[in-house]
Amino acid sequence: MPVRPKEAAAVILLRQCPPEAGGFEVLMVLRHPKSRFVPRAYVFPGGVLDDEDASAAMEEHIEGIDRDGAFRILEDCPSPEIALGSWVAGIRETFEEVGILLAYEAPGRWLVPGEGPALERLCRKRRLLFEGKLSFSRFLREERLTLACDRLFYFSHWITPELLPLRYDVRFFVAEAPPGQRAFHDGVELTRHIWIRPEKALSRFREGAFDMVLPTLATMKELASWKTVDEVLAWAGRKTVQGILTRMEKTDEGIVEYMPDGTAFRNLPPSVVEDPSRKEN
Repeated sequence: MPVRPKEAAAVILLRQCPPEAGGFEVLMVLRHPKSRFVPRAYVFPGGVLDDEDASAAMEEHIEGIDRDGAFRILEDCPSPEIALGSWVAGIRETFEEVGILLAYEAPGRWLVPGEGPALERLCRKRRLLFEGKLSFSRFLREERLTLACDRLFYFSHWITPELLPLRYDVRFFVAEAPPGQRAFHDGVELTRHIWIRPEKALSRFREGAFDMVLPTLATMKELASWKTVDEVLAWAGRKTVQGILTRMEKTDEGIVEYMPDGTAFRNLPPSVVEDPSRKEN
């Protein structure tokens, strides 16, 4: 019997390149080689929903959407609470993993921590969040911040194939990176981060130098068709998202993964490593 997938969320962060260069870059993070799930692969920041993400206590810290509005967009979600929690989880995980916080310090005004004591305080609290010693709602309350959920646009929905022992039901959101913040990976689950153009990521993937699993690869191919961040966000704001459940088969040549339309992908990096001593997330 297939393992029930865990609810999860990821954020595709974009930043526009200088006018003379053109195009835009995507923030990618490299998974730890000892992770059971997609080790050594480049992915987008994200992770599993915590109970608090979908709690009523979080709603006072959210800007731009409520549970009913979230459920209208994520209509195949188990509940309105989990739908809204997907936005929260995406923002929380992005902060924990790469230090970028999509939040307002006043209505409509981005958090800009700058350098010095304010940044040091956020870094310290980020570590406490990651270690489970500080709740996200308490952190937001202490810092007087609201989550910029109105800046996240629903982009895609991928469900880990039934063949695998670790499965996730992942909602992908896309957002422009807030100004005045820089990325720095956690050094625990992630060993590197990089801002990269979609076409460059695809080129390096074809060279065997930039591992991506199918959802990431498909996302990069879609992003490569646009020239500006604004174009991507406009498209995400009007696109219809349908869940994608791929199918995996074990063959003599290795694992073959099939899209719902039958398109086959071979020789992709492993999604799950069968070694219980490795980290699950």
